Amino acid sequence: MELFLKGDRCYTDKCSIKRRNYPPGQHGQGRTKVSAYGVQLREKQKVRRIYCILEKQFRGYFEMADRMRGVTGENLLSLLERRLDNVVYRLGFATSRTESRQLVRHGHFKINGKKVNIPSIQMKAGDVVELREKSRKIVSVNDALEAVVRRGIPQWLELERDAFKGTLKGVPLREDISTPIQEQLIVELYSK
Repeated sequence: MELFLKGDRCYTDKCSIKRRNYPPGQHGQGRTKVSAYGVQLREKQKVRRIYCILEKQFRGYFEMADRMRGVTGENLLSLLERRLDNVVYRLGFATSRTESRQLVRHGHFKINGKKVNIPSIQMKAGDVVELREKSRKIVSVNDALEAVVRRGIPQWLELERDAFKGTLKGVPLREDISTPIQEQLIVELYSK
Protein backbone atom coordinates (compact mmCIF):
# COMPACT_ATOMS: atom_id res chain seq x y z
CA MET A 1 0.00 0.00 0.00
CA GLU A 2 1.25 3.45 -0.85
CA LEU A 3 1.92 5.41 2.35
CA PHE A 4 3.36 8.59 0.74
CA LEU A 5 6.49 8.44 2.90
CA LYS A 6 8.81 9.79 0.19
CA GLY A 7 7.12 13.17 -0.31
CA ASP A 8 6.69 14.36 -3.90
CA ARG A 9 8.17 11.16 -5.34
CA CYS A 10 4.97 9.32 -4.38
CA TYR A 11 2.94 11.57 -6.67
CA THR A 12 5.01 10.70 -9.76
CA ASP A 13 5.59 7.58 -11.85
CA LYS A 14 8.85 6.90 -9.97
CA CYS A 15 6.93 5.66 -6.94
CA SER A 16 8.06 2.12 -6.17
CA ILE A 17 4.54 0.92 -5.35
CA LYS A 18 3.32 1.96 -8.81
CA ARG A 19 6.32 0.37 -10.51
CA ARG A 20 6.53 -2.93 -8.62
CA ASN A 21 3.78 -3.76 -6.15
CA TYR A 22 5.34 -6.90 -4.62
CA PRO A 23 8.29 -7.70 -2.34
CA PRO A 24 11.77 -8.05 -3.84
CA GLY A 25 13.45 -11.35 -4.53
CA GLN A 26 12.74 -14.72 -6.08
CA HIS A 27 9.71 -15.49 -3.89
CA GLY A 28 8.23 -11.99 -3.86
CA GLN A 29 5.28 -12.81 -6.09
CA GLY A 30 4.22 -15.94 -4.23
CA ARG A 31 0.89 -16.11 -2.44
CA THR A 32 0.83 -16.04 1.32
CA LYS A 33 -2.10 -16.54 3.67
CA VAL A 34 -2.11 -13.98 6.47
CA SER A 35 -3.69 -14.76 9.84
CA ALA A 36 -6.07 -12.40 11.65
CA TYR A 37 -3.25 -11.42 14.01
CA GLY A 38 -1.02 -10.73 11.01
CA VAL A 39 -3.63 -8.40 9.50
CA GLN A 40 -3.96 -6.51 12.80
CA LEU A 41 -0.20 -6.25 13.26
CA ARG A 42 0.28 -5.06 9.67
CA GLU A 43 -2.32 -2.30 10.21
CA LYS A 44 -0.62 -1.13 13.42
CA GLN A 45 2.80 -1.11 11.74
CA LYS A 46 1.36 0.80 8.78
CA VAL A 47 0.00 3.54 11.07
CA ARG A 48 3.28 3.66 12.99
CA ARG A 49 5.21 4.16 9.77
CA ILE A 50 2.78 6.73 8.41
CA TYR A 51 3.18 8.92 11.49
CA CYS A 52 6.91 8.08 12.07
CA ILE A 53 6.37 6.91 15.65
CA LEU A 54 8.28 4.37 17.70
CA GLU A 55 6.54 1.40 19.33
CA LYS A 56 6.67 2.76 22.89
CA GLN A 57 5.26 6.13 21.80
CA PHE A 58 2.49 4.43 19.86
CA ARG A 59 1.56 2.31 22.87
CA GLY A 60 1.39 5.49 24.97
CA TYR A 61 -0.92 7.15 22.44
CA PHE A 62 -3.15 4.07 22.43
CA GLU A 63 -3.40 4.04 26.23
CA MET A 64 -4.19 7.77 26.24
CA ALA A 65 -6.89 7.23 23.60
CA ASP A 66 -8.30 4.32 25.60
CA ARG A 67 -8.68 6.52 28.69
CA MET A 68 -10.43 9.29 26.73
CA ARG A 69 -14.19 9.43 26.40
CA GLY A 70 -15.52 8.21 23.03
CA VAL A 71 -14.43 5.63 20.47
CA THR A 72 -10.85 4.51 21.14
CA GLY A 73 -9.82 4.15 17.48
CA GLU A 74 -11.08 7.60 16.53
CA ASN A 75 -9.42 9.11 19.61
CA LEU A 76 -6.13 7.47 18.60
CA LEU A 77 -6.25 8.94 15.10
CA SER A 78 -7.20 12.34 16.48
CA LEU A 79 -4.20 12.29 18.86
CA LEU A 80 -1.83 11.28 16.05
CA GLU A 81 -3.18 13.96 13.69
CA ARG A 82 -2.72 16.69 16.32
CA ARG A 83 1.02 16.06 16.74
CA LEU A 84 3.04 19.15 15.78
CA ASP A 85 5.08 17.39 13.08
CA ASN A 86 1.89 16.08 11.45
CA VAL A 87 0.20 19.51 11.61
CA VAL A 88 3.25 21.08 9.94
CA TYR A 89 3.05 18.43 7.20
CA ARG A 90 -0.73 18.86 6.75
CA LEU A 91 -0.36 22.65 6.51
CA GLY A 92 2.09 22.15 3.65
CA PHE A 93 5.30 23.48 5.17
CA ALA A 94 7.01 20.16 4.32
CA THR A 95 6.61 17.50 1.63
CA SER A 96 6.78 14.55 4.05
CA ARG A 97 6.30 13.89 7.76
CA THR A 98 10.00 13.11 8.21
CA GLU A 99 10.92 16.46 6.68
CA SER A 100 8.41 18.25 8.91
CA ARG A 101 9.82 16.43 11.94
CA GLN A 102 13.32 17.62 11.06
CA LEU A 103 12.13 21.22 10.56
CA VAL A 104 10.49 21.16 13.99
CA ARG A 105 13.56 19.60 15.65
CA HIS A 106 15.75 22.35 14.20
CA GLY A 107 13.56 25.02 15.81
CA HIS A 108 12.01 26.60 12.71
CA PHE A 109 8.47 26.87 14.15
CA LYS A 110 6.63 28.74 16.89
CA ILE A 111 3.38 27.77 18.61
CA ASN A 112 1.38 30.72 19.91
CA GLY A 113 4.53 32.88 19.71
CA LYS A 114 6.88 30.48 21.55
CA LYS A 115 9.73 28.67 19.82
CA VAL A 116 9.37 24.88 19.95
CA ASN A 117 11.58 21.98 18.91
CA ILE A 118 9.58 18.93 20.07
CA PRO A 119 7.70 17.19 17.23
CA SER A 120 5.35 15.26 19.51
CA ILE A 121 3.68 18.30 21.11
CA GLN A 122 -0.12 17.90 21.14
CA MET A 123 -1.87 20.82 19.48
CA LYS A 124 -5.18 22.13 20.81
CA ALA A 125 -8.03 23.88 19.01
CA GLY A 126 -7.09 27.51 18.45
CA ASP A 127 -3.31 26.99 18.51
CA VAL A 128 -1.36 28.98 15.92
CA VAL A 129 1.71 27.48 14.22
CA GLU A 130 4.00 29.85 12.38
CA LEU A 131 7.34 29.71 10.67
CA ARG A 132 9.99 31.86 12.36
CA GLU A 133 11.17 35.02 10.58
CA LYS A 134 14.68 33.65 10.01
CA SER A 135 13.33 30.45 8.46
CA ARG A 136 11.02 31.96 5.84
CA LYS A 137 13.72 31.90 3.17
CA ILE A 138 14.24 28.13 3.31
CA VAL A 139 13.88 26.86 -0.26
CA SER A 140 12.31 23.49 0.64
CA VAL A 141 9.59 25.17 2.72
CA ASN A 142 8.69 27.59 -0.08
CA ASP A 143 8.63 24.76 -2.63
CA ALA A 144 6.40 22.69 -0.34
CA LEU A 145 3.99 25.59 0.14
CA GLU A 146 3.68 25.93 -3.64
CA ALA A 147 3.00 22.19 -3.99
CA VAL A 148 0.34 22.13 -1.24
CA VAL A 149 -2.32 22.81 -3.86
CA ARG A 150 -1.96 19.23 -5.15
CA ARG A 151 -2.31 17.65 -1.70
CA GLY A 152 -4.86 20.04 -0.20
CA ILE A 153 -5.35 21.21 3.38
CA PRO A 154 -7.79 19.45 5.73
CA GLN A 155 -10.90 21.27 6.91
CA TRP A 156 -9.77 21.31 10.54
CA LEU A 157 -6.76 23.48 9.61
CA GLU A 158 -6.51 26.99 8.22
CA LEU A 159 -3.44 28.31 6.38
CA GLU A 160 -2.40 31.94 5.87
CA ARG A 161 0.21 31.45 3.19
CA ASP A 162 1.50 35.03 3.05
CA ALA A 163 2.08 35.13 6.82
CA PHE A 164 3.56 31.59 6.95
CA LYS A 165 0.99 30.81 9.62
CA GLY A 166 -1.55 28.06 10.26
CA THR A 167 -4.35 27.69 12.79
CA LEU A 168 -5.90 24.55 14.24
CA LYS A 169 -9.63 25.32 13.90
CA GLY A 170 -10.79 22.26 15.79
CA VAL A 171 -10.10 18.66 16.71
CA PRO A 172 -9.97 16.40 13.62
CA LEU A 173 -12.88 13.98 13.34
CA ARG A 174 -12.74 10.57 11.66
CA GLU A 175 -14.42 11.95 8.53
CA ASP A 176 -11.65 14.56 8.18
CA ILE A 177 -8.86 11.95 8.07
CA SER A 178 -8.55 10.69 4.51
CA THR A 179 -5.71 8.21 5.15
CA PRO A 180 -6.90 4.60 4.57
CA ILE A 181 -6.62 3.30 8.13
CA GLN A 182 -8.74 0.62 9.80
CA GLU A 183 -8.35 1.75 13.39
CA GLN A 184 -10.63 -1.00 14.68
CA LEU A 185 -7.94 -3.59 13.85
CA ILE A 186 -5.44 -1.71 16.03
CA VAL A 187 -7.91 -1.61 18.93
CA GLU A 188 -8.51 -5.33 18.56
CA LEU A 189 -4.76 -6.02 18.53
CA TYR A 190 -4.10 -4.09 21.74
CA SER A 191 -7.18 -5.41 23.54
CA LYS A 192 -5.95 -9.02 23.48
